[in-house]
Amino acid sequence: MSALRIVEPGPLALVQDLGRADGAAMGVGRSGAFDVGAHRLAQRLCGNDPSAAGIEVLLGGLVLRVDAPTVVAVTGARVGVVVDAIDHGTDHAVFVPAGAEVRLTTARAGARAYVAVRGGIAAPAVLGSRSRDTLGSIGPPPLHAGSMLETGELTSGDPWIEPVPVADRPDAIVLRVAPGPHDDVLDDAGWAQLHATAWTVDGRSDRVGVRLGGAPLPAPASDLPSFPVLPGCVQLPADGQPVVLGPDAGVTGGYPVLGVVDAEGLDALAQARPGTAVRLRRAAR
Repeated sequence: MSALRIVEPGPLALVQDLGRADGAAMGVGRSGAFDVGAHRLAQRLCGNDPSAAGIEVLLGGLVLRVDAPTVVAVTGARVGVVVDAIDHGTDHAVFVPAGAEVRLTTARAGARAYVAVRGGIAAPAVLGSRSRDTLGSIGPPPLHAGSMLETGELTSGDPWIEPVPVADRPDAIVLRVAPGPHDDVLDDAGWAQLHATAWTVDGRSDRVGVRLGGAPLPAPASDLPSFPVLPGCVQLPADGQPVVLGPDAGVTGGYPVLGVVDAEGLDALAQARPGTAVRLRRAAR
């Protein structure tokens, strides 16, 4: 077991694992890594179990120091991974000597980088997860300069030193939307408008929800009684601008749910910066 010291956290650095799968009955959202695919890959590259916790870093800028030799992997957003003045890049494991710093440069593409360390982050679990829920303020607090983290023993294999080919994210995201419980809120003309609109990611987006900006859709007459929701739900608020719920969304909502985006779509949205173009495509029933 070794320790990590956060020298600089960047804009926002959170401990995340795969989230709280069984918390909805208690009113607790899933939380966990926004880009689950990137999180899983980072853990696999370090030889960790996928359930191990890592660090989700918004737009890069994280600097951490290790007190013992270890292995680190960074995935997701395209950042430099600098150790001893050498940029090792993303998507493979890097051996880090004792006392060295790992520095993530500002992301040149994508929004969230995922940092895994051999053995995983051994932060205290809350309701079965080490994830930070930014809406409910549950789990380890956001990391700051001076934060100390210990590594655990959630390993399942050897580190993967060879780079893994990862496709670049397209400039525009196309989301497949499975029909939701309130898809009849829009008539055929409304759905045609939703398909035709080049939506853009709004700057107010966060882990709770990704707001999409564009020509407003016909708004529902009123909100609905609260009902269960989950990450990926596409809600239609009164302003006619769709919102795709993220991992820190609550477990109930009162806006109509037009449909649900799958896990691959959520991973893509996790890497979408403000202004990114998004297209919505309704899947057949």
